[in-house]
Amino acid sequence: MIVAAEVSRFVTLESVATDGDVIGVGAGAGLGDRDPRCVTHVVDGTSLQFAGQLVRYSPSVTAPELSPSARPPKFVRPLVDFLHREASAGILLVIAAVIAIAWANSPWSGSYDNIWNTHFAVDLGGRVLELSLREWVNDLAMVLFFFVAGLEIKRELTHGELRDPRQAALPIIGAFGGMVVPALIYAIVNAGGDGSRGWGIPMATDIAIVMGVVAMLGTRAPSWAKLFLLALAIVDDIGAIVVIAIFYSEGVSFVWLAVAGLALAVAIVIRSRVPWIGAYLALGAICWFALHQASIHPTLAGVAFGLASPVTPTRSRVLIDESAMQDQSGFSAAWEVSRQARATVSVVEWLQNRLHPWSAFVVVPVFALANAGVHVEISELGGMVSNPVTWGVILGLVVGKTVGISLATLIAVKLRIGRLPRGVTPRYVIGAAALGGIGFTVSLFVTELAFGESILGEDARLGVLVASILAGVIGTALMVPGHVPTADDDMLES
Repeated sequence: MIVAAEVSRFVTLESVATDGDVIGVGAGAGLGDRDPRCVTHVVDGTSLQFAGQLVRYSPSVTAPELSPSARPPKFVRPLVDFLHREASAGILLVIAAVIAIAWANSPWSGSYDNIWNTHFAVDLGGRVLELSLREWVNDLAMVLFFFVAGLEIKRELTHGELRDPRQAALPIIGAFGGMVVPALIYAIVNAGGDGSRGWGIPMATDIAIVMGVVAMLGTRAPSWAKLFLLALAIVDDIGAIVVIAIFYSEGVSFVWLAVAGLALAVAIVIRSRVPWIGAYLALGAICWFALHQASIHPTLAGVAFGLASPVTPTRSRVLIDESAMQDQSGFSAAWEVSRQARATVSVVEWLQNRLHPWSAFVVVPVFALANAGVHVEISELGGMVSNPVTWGVILGLVVGKTVGISLATLIAVKLRIGRLPRGVTPRYVIGAAALGGIGFTVSLFVTELAFGESILGEDARLGVLVASILAGVIGTALMVPGHVPTADDDMLES
């Protein structure tokens, strides 16, 4: 007898998804990530096999009783819960930034500069690539961040909020206003000055911190705000990528650019034929090095490979022989079931599941630790605060984001281009727009591209830190009071 079995991707050990006589249990986020014995086995119409144990289920979707040995150890659960909380990444990012600022202004501030400015060289066939530790973080480690961003953009464009033009209209228009107005404000404040190159700094929104703020607000903020800000930040990412590629890459070598394009093209051609991940790591490394040699920021290799990842699963259903499912002969049999189950998930979703924790909980905090350490001398504070670069960043992120996002969104609603959910008032739109002014990670990244380690770079970093704090406080103050829409209010009108 052949039965069709699909494994649910994002369900807990206590959740069961049934479809007639077909049942699937997920061992957490990510198929094939756990011990292959945790794969669900459909044995007959009334029982299933989980972690080597036969359990019964009822059509009412009640959770199967698992023995203590089949459950994860209790000490693991707090860590798993922590890693799945949306606020966690933002909390770690803020902690890393605070540590960097405290370190850079402590009696040991010299060690901060010495460590991050230590140079490491790699000899690649006679071509020596020498970068400081901070540059290795910014140019290499941040590739993972931009790769995950590319995966998220691909998923949202094909299966997410940005797939439906009507639903995507408001965050796209809001994001456009939230990029143009801050850039204009910064350009006006710094017109004709040495800091005019930094107009791209206040264009970005840091989704990790913003989602952390929204999550901590809990039911005080409408669920619409989370969806709106998430989609808006994705569009912001697209805009930031375009700006970095066009305006912050100089002296482009078209020969090396062609090499990078060739590596990407080969990856696209073989993606449906070659499952070995090593091939794509090698091609990605070639693309990264070629972009670096072409004087284009190499993190764009991560975005390009993320967007090129397949979004369609290799098989829509897993047909499994019932007798084979009962085979307990060894590890290889269970592993084969795990492999087939993973094939029902697209490469984009699988990679996003596996890599997002590394990006959010390792790469981004290390980036903040390397770049947020603004050294502030009390005697020089007045000059930094009065500098037009600092004020351009602060006004761009705090005023520009709030005005640009909210005004563009409300105009789109007025023109009937898009609709707000019932119960979401303009105050919530303005509050969400203010939270969009938290531009930490990408703003610091563009600061590094625009000014490097110069005095202007220090002024811009101070502006990013001050503006992000102000934007968070203002956005929270606007979100907290007043009527909170119910679940019914949050339903989008068709």
